[in-house]
Amino acid sequence: MDTRENPQRILARRLRSLRHGHWSGVRLTQEMLGRALGGLSVPLISSWESERKPHIPPVSRLEAYATFFATERSIRGGEPRLLDIHELTSDELRRRDDLRRELLKLRAAALRGADPGEDAPAPVSAVGGPWHFPDGKPITLVCAELPADTVAGLPYNDPDDPGFAELYSYADLDALLELHGHIRAANPGSRVTYQAAQRLTADDYTSHLVLLGGVDWNEVTDDVLHRLDLPVQQVGDWDGDKGPYFEVNDDRRERHYPLLSGRSLIEDVALFSRGPNPFNRKRTISICNGMHSRGTYGVVRALTDERFRDRNAEYLANRFSGEESYALLTRVAVVNGVVLTPDWTKEESRLHEWPPVRHDRHRE
Repeated sequence: MDTRENPQRILARRLRSLRHGHWSGVRLTQEMLGRALGGLSVPLISSWESERKPHIPPVSRLEAYATFFATERSIRGGEPRLLDIHELTSDELRRRDDLRRELLKLRAAALRGADPGEDAPAPVSAVGGPWHFPDGKPITLVCAELPADTVAGLPYNDPDDPGFAELYSYADLDALLELHGHIRAANPGSRVTYQAAQRLTADDYTSHLVLLGGVDWNEVTDDVLHRLDLPVQQVGDWDGDKGPYFEVNDDRRERHYPLLSGRSLIEDVALFSRGPNPFNRKRTISICNGMHSRGTYGVVRALTDERFRDRNAEYLANRFSGEESYALLTRVAVVNGVVLTPDWTKEESRLHEWPPVRHDRHRE
C-alpha cells in the first residue's frame, strides 16, 4: 500500500501556510492576497489551497507568491502589494529565489501525480542570477553578421551550397554558443532565440534583448548605446596610434585600450550593461561587448562560468541594488590565446562602474 502523501495536497498546504503564518502575527485573508497578486478572486486562491480538491497554480502565479513573501515590505502601509522584482534588495532576492525553487519543485511533483489530462510539469531552472528573467517573456540574442567581403569564398557560406550553414556568417560565435545555452537553462519556460542584427523584427525589438558584440558590425548595439545615454562609448579608432578604445565620460574623461603584443591580444576591455529596453520598458536590454571578440566572450563568461558566475552575480546584486540601469567596464585577460573569466570581486578587474556608489542607498 502506497502511504506517500498526495503531492497536490502538500503544495496546497504550503500555500495556505504562507498566507497564515509566514510572518509572525500576520494573517492575510484570501481577499487581501488576491488583491496584492493582481486582483485574483477569492475562489481562485481557495482552489489553490484546497486539500480536498486542489487546483495547481501556473508558474507565473507561484513566482508572484515568491516575490510577495520574499519581503515583509509587501504588507507595510496597510494595503498588501506586490513589489516589482527590481525593488528587492539582494537578501530579498535570495529569499525569493529560495522560495521560488521550493514552490516550483512542489508544483512539478504535484503535476506528476495529477491526472493525465493536466498540463505537463513546468521545468524548474537550476540557474539563477542576472540571466534569469522571471516574467517568462521571450528573450532574443542579437549578433552582428560578418561583412560580405570577410566571408566571401569561405566554404559553406553560399546559400546555394548544399552544405550551407547560416551561422558561418555570424560574429562572436563563441559568446553566442556559450550564452544561448546558459539562458535556455536559466529560463526553461521562455522562448529563447538568436538573430542577426540586420534581421530583427518588431517582436524581437520588444522582447528581452541581449546584444553581443561591438558597434563596428552590430548596428543595434550602436543604436542602443546612444539611446541609453550611458557614460561609456565604444570608439572604433582602428587607424589611430593606439587603436580602438572605450571612452568614459563621467566625472572625468578616460580611455581604456586593449593590450596587444604585436598582433597577439593580451588583455581586452569589455562592457556589461543592463537596463530597461528602450523599445519596451517592461522588458530589459543587456549588452555584452568587447573591443575584440575575445572580450565579448570573456564578459559573457563572467556570468556563465560555474566557477565565477555566482560571485560575480552576487557582486552585481550588491553593488547595483535598487538601480534600474547599470554598466560595468571590465578587463578580460588572454593568456596563450585562452580567455580567462574576469572576477568582479577583485578591484583590478573592474575599470569603471556606473552609476557611482550612492552612500545613502537604503538597504533592507
